[in-house]
Amino acid sequence: MAPQQDTGAGAEAELPEYAGHYRLESRLGSGGMGVVHLARSTSGMQLAVKVVHAEFAKDPEFRGRFRQEVGAARRVSGAFTAPVVDADPEAERPWMATLFIPGPTLADQVKRNGPMDPAQLRRLMAGLAEALRDIHRVGVVHRDLKPSNVLLADDGPKVIDFGISRPKDSELRTETGKLIGTPPFMAPEQFRRPREVGPAADIFALGSVLVHAATGRGPFDSDSPYVVAYQVVHDEPDLTGVPENLAPLVMRCLAKEPEDRPTPDELMRELRSVAASYDTQAFIPAQRAGHTQPKPEFGPKPDPKPDQEAEAERGPRAGEKRAGRTPGRRRGRLLALGAGAAGLAAVVALASVQLLGGEPTPEPEKSARTASAAFGAWTATPAPNKGTPQCSYGAGKVLCVQSGLVFALDPLDGRLLWRHPVDASHAGGAPTVAGGLVHPRSWPGRRVEALDPATGKPRWQHDMPAYSTSSTAGGMLLLAGVDGTVTGVDGASGDTKWNRTVPGHKEPYFVSFAGDPLAYASTISDDGASTRVTAVDPATGDVRWDARLKGTLELVGASGGSVVFVSVEGTYSDTKAVVRYSPDDRTSRRVTLPLPLLQAHGTVRGNVVYLVGGDGSLVAVDLEARRQLWSLETSVLRMSSPVADGRHVYVSAPDGRLLAVDARNGKLLGQTPARLGADALVAADLPEPVLADGHVYACAPDGTVFAVDGRDPSAW
Repeated sequence: MAPQQDTGAGAEAELPEYAGHYRLESRLGSGGMGVVHLARSTSGMQLAVKVVHAEFAKDPEFRGRFRQEVGAARRVSGAFTAPVVDADPEAERPWMATLFIPGPTLADQVKRNGPMDPAQLRRLMAGLAEALRDIHRVGVVHRDLKPSNVLLADDGPKVIDFGISRPKDSELRTETGKLIGTPPFMAPEQFRRPREVGPAADIFALGSVLVHAATGRGPFDSDSPYVVAYQVVHDEPDLTGVPENLAPLVMRCLAKEPEDRPTPDELMRELRSVAASYDTQAFIPAQRAGHTQPKPEFGPKPDPKPDQEAEAERGPRAGEKRAGRTPGRRRGRLLALGAGAAGLAAVVALASVQLLGGEPTPEPEKSARTASAAFGAWTATPAPNKGTPQCSYGAGKVLCVQSGLVFALDPLDGRLLWRHPVDASHAGGAPTVAGGLVHPRSWPGRRVEALDPATGKPRWQHDMPAYSTSSTAGGMLLLAGVDGTVTGVDGASGDTKWNRTVPGHKEPYFVSFAGDPLAYASTISDDGASTRVTAVDPATGDVRWDARLKGTLELVGASGGSVVFVSVEGTYSDTKAVVRYSPDDRTSRRVTLPLPLLQAHGTVRGNVVYLVGGDGSLVAVDLEARRQLWSLETSVLRMSSPVADGRHVYVSAPDGRLLAVDARNGKLLGQTPARLGADALVAADLPEPVLADGHVYACAPDGTVFAVDGRDPSAW
């Protein structure tokens, strides 16, 4: 992809092709600080990447402000913001990557469609109140809440752009004589005493945003920012057009003195009284037309007690147990609105196995257990506050990687068996097992090593020549060099077995599937009109078959000698069909979906393909019957890849919940509590659950790994 041209004022003539490891595809917009690009991670997840303008990158003070923006955005990443995936404030051109959230800004929505109706306004106000509650809880003041900084996602509004936000403990302060903000949405104290701006300023901005959403204008309107500033400080707001039942609450938000404005919690309580029909699930996408299956409730019901600590005061539910991947694609941590106070407080009440510091230490009540002890649900925290672990199952152990550590857990009780340090810049993705040894994933060009599954000690290590991708299949490591040469390394001995190129693939990346002996490389043509797929014997590198198929196809699985793809179209990677290719007779079978799925990914079990969409859809497609079996609309955006055992389909939610769905009819059967964590950061690839011996193992943003009995999700 050629570097993109930018003709905006003050912008660089030529923009970069990459920010860190993220490929920049197109420009979403440009602002005073930098340019925001639509980008993709190595796994294909869509991101919004802000790259700072070159002239500002040379200014130490500006770099300090950008570091502050990154820190603030990371602190508040959660249900109501665009979570931070990665950032490098120290790069030559500082950048920050967040999840890309499809949906217009509030400013664009009102401009195109006019003012919102009263029900939409109530939901918008509730969503923004919840967002400010979470932002203020971590000690951050946004200071620039305005319609263009509110994204209208399917599951509710998201607050973005923390460019001038200020943590309470920040050393950066507004300079004398400088006003920072957008006048029509600034509070009086931002003009009078900007050094003393606190959370109440965001409440004032919320009131102004609501007036704009209700009327298409602000409560203080003028072409001159100086006049607007005077009106904000001295005049009463104009609420003409604001619904009568909301106007008093909006007026309180616009009080001149900060202490007279309501808190976010007070706003939510008032909204409940404004409309008894107020529904916190209102932003969940409605069941799509054409599906008659009743829409299930997805996520815990809101706690009727407004105090957010109510659930923690009550303690665990009666009978609740106190215990308690292969990498997914294109995931991130976006909470469903249903995961509110009850779900989060339940996490606080849930006892966890704490495995901290020093050598592995078993939980006291489990110290007497033997390897043959019966399985019980458990939760382990081997590396607290280190992000979301990524786990797989192999050699009879749960194998995980997390921020500079590879570790093994006992699958029966979660005891830490061993751990081994790896490069802190670990490439991500769960460890794999090849040749009976554990192989941590590493960035291209770094050391490749294999660990003893019993002790975690290295069995062999090699500094390999520069390579662009690595994968495991059939007991082998397949390393694709930057020149297109593939090296087959024996997973057990570390010996190089073969070197060769794969025709039609400049930088092949291989995938393999459980129960299938081959490794597959696929390359999409430059115009997207065709996809070349090559099946290779990982032991020898021999090509078993090669095919060029019509359209942009992405592999999701293999079954019965055939391979299965999703067919992708359009700018937003809509999946409109499932394609099965049979190499024996070189035929393709295409099953068109009734409705497209956004950025679908999935798994294959027998003749059924289970797909999740980035918009919260979960569907099952029968390849033999050539029809969609069922469709479930959820409130969970950016779920993990699904896994299935024939009876159930399991997915992980970005807030750490594990969800189980009936594989036969698509009904939700059970879910675990949310495990978000105060300092959790979104994972670039949300780990999918791991199935083994009837048990399900999952990972959460609070740093925990947990296990449940997969046979009875209703008991979770």
